[in-house]
Amino acid sequence: MTTSTRAIVSLVRANGELEVAIRSQPVPTPADDEVLIRVVAAPVNPADIKLLFGGLSAEDLTVVDETVQAKLSSAQLLALSGRLDVPLPVGNEGAGLVVAAGAASAAQALLHRYVSVAAGGMFSDYRVARAADCIMLPADVSAAQGAAGWINPLTALAMVETMQREGHHALVLTAAASNLGQMLNRLCQADAIPLVNVVRSAAQVDLLRSLGAAHVCNSSDPDFDAQLVDALAATGATLAFDATGGGALAGRILRAMERALVRSGQGYSRYGSTTLKQLYFFGGLDPSPVVFERDFGMAWAMGGWLLQPRLATFGADRVAAFKRRVAADLLTIFKADVDGIMPLSGLLSPAHFTTFMQLKTGGKMLVSPALG
Repeated sequence: MTTSTRAIVSLVRANGELEVAIRSQPVPTPADDEVLIRVVAAPVNPADIKLLFGGLSAEDLTVVDETVQAKLSSAQLLALSGRLDVPLPVGNEGAGLVVAAGAASAAQALLHRYVSVAAGGMFSDYRVARAADCIMLPADVSAAQGAAGWINPLTALAMVETMQREGHHALVLTAAASNLGQMLNRLCQADAIPLVNVVRSAAQVDLLRSLGAAHVCNSSDPDFDAQLVDALAATGATLAFDATGGGALAGRILRAMERALVRSGQGYSRYGSTTLKQLYFFGGLDPSPVVFERDFGMAWAMGGWLLQPRLATFGADRVAAFKRRVAADLLTIFKADVDGIMPLSGLLSPAHFTTFMQLKTGGKMLVSPALG
């Protein structure tokens, strides 16, 4: 085995210069409770794109001597002040073969097995991860099929767990035609959980309908608010997960929840319904400010929701149960479609920028370090 590993590293300098390049590093040695993974495939997720390029668009980037370069404005630099002059490895999740393991029994049990993991820095030849953070892939699941087997599957399960723990009985999801949205639809159908899907085009409505979704609301339709009230009244959903993170959509969802609750027969109160309406932001597809009118009573809350902190509140046993279910259903409920595959250098190629930087409905782009 080689003694060095290539890795994609993103650096924002204090002078506002952005650099993204392939760097060589020593292959790490796993600790007792860790494993060393030879990465086979890693998906390009929206969070990876933001970390790679600091929120810049493809038009802002140039490539010089196999290094992506850009200049950030003072406002952009201020938003990234926490990462100045710190080289950051990129790639939230991926899958590969365990080629070395620490002395702990949990680590040794994974030796020579394929695993999926969200360890960060997965756009690299080799990556060390805690054995406890790995999902062992079944023999009939390839590394490419398991590459996106961590973040979206665990997110879908954690959303349902949040719903149950907080006393809700149905869910709302925005950007619902995404890979995550399709997984959550399959999960909710399997577990008989009502789900209201919010999408932005007729094609996305048709896609989710073809997957068996019962409630799909198109935010581009002139009667979207009426559609949403009807779906919320039918499901009783009072918990929403919003991937857009900006604009007026969050307020429209809470208003529709209030109107659905009033329709259900709750008595009049000048303070609105007494049922808590909860909306969590878990993404930032829309960078504009959140704007809303407070026309949904007083029993409401908005907050942030992130996967890893939420998993920590569930406890190790519950997370282990999630991982067992993901492994069992990777080819069905938690299947992730793949649009294409590229080498590490593809992340530095303008020819690929417009492909993997588009936040669109469809499959994942995979990075495979072995290519090229």
